[in-house]
Amino acid sequence: MNLKKWINEKDLEKIKALKNPKVEKVIDKYLTLCKPEKATVIDDSPEDIAFVRQMSVDNKEEIELAIEGHTVHFDGYYDQARDKKNTRLLVPFKEKEKYGKHINTIDRDEGLEEVMEIMDGVMKGKTAIIRFFSLGPTNSRFSLCALQITDSGYVAHSEDLLYRQGYEEFKRLEGSEDFFYFIHSAGELTEKHVTKSVDKRRIYIDLVENRVLTVNNQYAGNSLGLKKLALRLAINKAIHENWLTEHMFISAVWSLDRSRKTYFLGAFPSACGKTSTAMIPGNTIVGDDIAFLRICEEGEVRAVNIERGIFGIIKDVSPKNDPVIYNSLKTPRETIFSNVLVSEGHTYWLGMGKQTTIPDRGINWTSSKLGEWLAGMCCDEEGKELKISHPNARYTLRLEELENVDEALHDPEGVEVSAIVYGGRDSDTSIPVYESFSWDHGVYIGASIESETTSATLGRAGIRKHQPMANLDFIVVPLGEYLEAHFEFGKRIASDKCPKIFSTNYFLKDKKGKYYDEILDKKIWLLWAEGRVHNEYDAIETPIGYIPKYEDLAKLFKEFFDTEYDKPRYEAEFSIRIQKFLEKIDRIEKIFRSEANVPVLFFEKLEEQRKKLLKAKQAYGTDIISPFLFLS
Repeated sequence: MNLKKWINEKDLEKIKALKNPKVEKVIDKYLTLCKPEKATVIDDSPEDIAFVRQMSVDNKEEIELAIEGHTVHFDGYYDQARDKKNTRLLVPFKEKEKYGKHINTIDRDEGLEEVMEIMDGVMKGKTAIIRFFSLGPTNSRFSLCALQITDSGYVAHSEDLLYRQGYEEFKRLEGSEDFFYFIHSAGELTEKHVTKSVDKRRIYIDLVENRVLTVNNQYAGNSLGLKKLALRLAINKAIHENWLTEHMFISAVWSLDRSRKTYFLGAFPSACGKTSTAMIPGNTIVGDDIAFLRICEEGEVRAVNIERGIFGIIKDVSPKNDPVIYNSLKTPRETIFSNVLVSEGHTYWLGMGKQTTIPDRGINWTSSKLGEWLAGMCCDEEGKELKISHPNARYTLRLEELENVDEALHDPEGVEVSAIVYGGRDSDTSIPVYESFSWDHGVYIGASIESETTSATLGRAGIRKHQPMANLDFIVVPLGEYLEAHFEFGKRIASDKCPKIFSTNYFLKDKKGKYYDEILDKKIWLLWAEGRVHNEYDAIETPIGYIPKYEDLAKLFKEFFDTEYDKPRYEAEFSIRIQKFLEKIDRIEKIFRSEANVPVLFFEKLEEQRKKLLKAKQAYGTDIISPFLFLS
């Protein structure tokens, strides 16, 4: 090893203090490959953390803004979202078929040869930043260690906001090789300080070495190893160690009288209300994105947030929709904005509310290609007017900066999970909320999530996409193996500690295409679910699960919103659309029949669901059954 070539004596001592040969080997290998001018080792000290932020500003990867602590970063014009095409799992060619159609793979030997060639010398003239993080609270049995090497100050600064420092955690490994590592380079930058060679963008995931190699990108979903890339590694690790890693928020739902709080997990595909559910007024948040779940000594499920911050979509954050986040984004605190409009040092984004006057010029995500943005500027790749900010523009800040952060954020023992909520965007089938019959039925519900696309994402609205557990993009094991792990997990939960599982749908429409629900009505569905956890409400048994009684919802609407919830609306929203559910079952069955080794139990639950629906259709003689009929 020749670490002295890049690292000064003071930083070498930091590495030696970890007493971990694998750490030294990884650092030596990738500095030798990437050939930076020098490398700096960052520990957990405030001085080192501040150095990283300043480095990003000095490198012009971030620009300081008018409000204290605020900076903005711009990704390149063609680097605005996760690159699904070039995010690939490295697997031996002979094993390719077992991973199914949903996992983008490349032969491991071929992929490694390709990406190593791209990364050879990619850091020339730059400083490599060597980082140590903890995925989850420090000094916790839940948590995993992660080593990051990057040449991007923006990436390293973002990770300081999003993750817990882990240099001391690596000392506690006592030489163990059980850690993830991530190697990233933004590659050659243009004069606008954005990635130049996007045609050579690669994000390769290697389960054998628990590593991710990612190059020629800056957008955080591609470049921040610890986020969705680590999620993939952790899913694989969890499946083989009998715990779960899920794409879920963790939120404390408080009872109406504020006397009790109950911890919920929630999984929602993109644009289906995940963050807004986690951030509902009156509740407190532990995390908005990724959770580690374990069964503890008493048989209860406990969960931790692997992160300490939010990398959130800023579109539609307004005083009305997200008052807590909006206030945080408009006051002094350490925050990174990305791909928004900046004019005279202030930030603007799509959907920020009518109270804001949008300037007619500034710099935004288009500037790396087109220069200054001007109102009415044309055109994007589809010939449409270029908006003030990208629909996927983001903000990054620490959860501690939010007034509704939960006290258990950093608890090394995590929180006890009492309920799990699955949601999707569904205009014509599912009802606003219902409870599963059992854990196994709940797994079936989660595995059967469908979500309709929006015009903002794909240009075509209403296309149903299958999204099992709202996690399809990140599952790196065969789908059958993933489901089996969920069923087996349920068997080990104590019978009196098993979380209740609920389905929600905020997007049901009437015949005229109008949504039944207002944005904050989801508060009522969660309050009902919280009451069910504590046996405060009876429920109506239907073919799909247990649904609320009218009088309980009417009372909640009156007490919380001081509004009337009338019977016609309840009947319209909570009628069981038998034929629509049967059509969904047919679609889901077709998908899973094409996958290998799907658990028999899944198909048993699917068939039970089908039989109950057909029996109800025959009994009531209609395709749409009023909730009041199930009471007769």
